[in-house]
Amino acid sequence: MDQNQQQDTAHRPVKRKEMTRRQFLSYTLGGAGAFMAGGAILPMIRFAVDPLLQPKQQGNFVKVIEESKVTNEPQQVDFKVHQVDGWYESDPKLQAWITKGDDGTIFALSPICKHLGCTIGKYGKEIPNQYLCPCHGARYDKNGKTLAVAPRSLDEYEVKTDNGWVYLGPLKPNSRVK
Repeated sequence: MDQNQQQDTAHRPVKRKEMTRRQFLSYTLGGAGAFMAGGAILPMIRFAVDPLLQPKQQGNFVKVIEESKVTNEPQQVDFKVHQVDGWYESDPKLQAWITKGDDGTIFALSPICKHLGCTIGKYGKEIPNQYLCPCHGARYDKNGKTLAVAPRSLDEYEVKTDNGWVYLGPLKPNSRVK
């Protein structure tokens, strides 16, 4: 490169990149469109995520039977639980099998079979000293331990006694069987 070419390249003014009107318009409209879309989408995301952010409530206990009426033989007890799901309130009817264990503690089993979700039959009527599921023949002993067909034992309710009454709380895995 000769001397003249070097001087020409060294003394040329720096070319600045300027934004064209078309680029300015597309950036401005794109930003405004993104802002408006965010304003429409954020409430939907909040609506979907809000239930996950709410603190979990502890299950309420429901008074179901007098403590003196609980025997060593399981008995079916019906009770209602008040529940609120968003704006929908309901009082579904639930059941439990309540009995005293060999150690004298009161426990309550869920009547929902762990095989396919059917309701188990009466204790000891068709098969002595066992719960029977009429749908597919699953069987459980007095403590809810699975004897046939079902993959797991019956769930049990949390139980507490107060002033001569038995209260049932939320379901939990059966702690009476190993």
